[in-house]
Amino acid sequence: MTLLNIRELQVRKGGYEVLRGLDLTLEQGEIHALIGTNGTGKSTLAAAIMGCKGVEISGGALEFDGTSLLGLDLTARAKLGISLAWQEPARFEGLSVAHYLTLKKGPRSAGQALELVGLEPSSYLSRQVDASLSGGERKRIELASLLTLPLRLAILDEPDSGIDLLSTQGIINVVRDFRLSGTAVLLITHRNEISHLADRASQICFGKIIYSGAPDAVAEHYLGRRCQRCNGQECDHEST
Repeated sequence: MTLLNIRELQVRKGGYEVLRGLDLTLEQGEIHALIGTNGTGKSTLAAAIMGCKGVEISGGALEFDGTSLLGLDLTARAKLGISLAWQEPARFEGLSVAHYLTLKKGPRSAGQALELVGLEPSSYLSRQVDASLSGGERKRIELASLLTLPLRLAILDEPDSGIDLLSTQGIINVVRDFRLSGTAVLLITHRNEISHLADRASQICFGKIIYSGAPDAVAEHYLGRRCQRCNGQECDHEST
């Protein structure tokens, strides 16, 4: 059954058209990898689905479980069970990790969530979600926060960015945990070892999905036909 249905989506950001008639579907419980070079619209798509400020949907349809998301704010979408892990996690001065991970009761405890992302609960629960944490630590803590929420769709915007190879296992654990719980995942990534966790994958180029299929096939297509002119110029792959 289709959970997320995007048709001919057009989105503007900063006065520029970023998504240009994008089509994408996610089934319930599906892990779907989204691959593309910088500037192709991956993060803009994530923000549009979540209802973040700064993006303007100018056309098309965006539906979640048969309900249009157009006109719903971020809070309303979160109440539907949608959440987004940002590429650059936020800092929260004065907020402990324990409090951050228990803001809303979900299927995992704070300690269980930290263990899944490879962090020792006894070392982190009392720490603050601030500049004292490295970027990689904050990213893993944000991923842990999603595990404590009752989600139907988790959007992971390049969770491997700024994460060392040893910490990649934590991301793999998170994706596998979502799969077991039946949570659908839109997984934005460049790493093959992460994208191969997906059931399906899609390549985005110049604001459109240009190729979809098995993760191996999409990765091969992406590596063999990487677009070098996606930043606001005519794209060789637009009609592919």
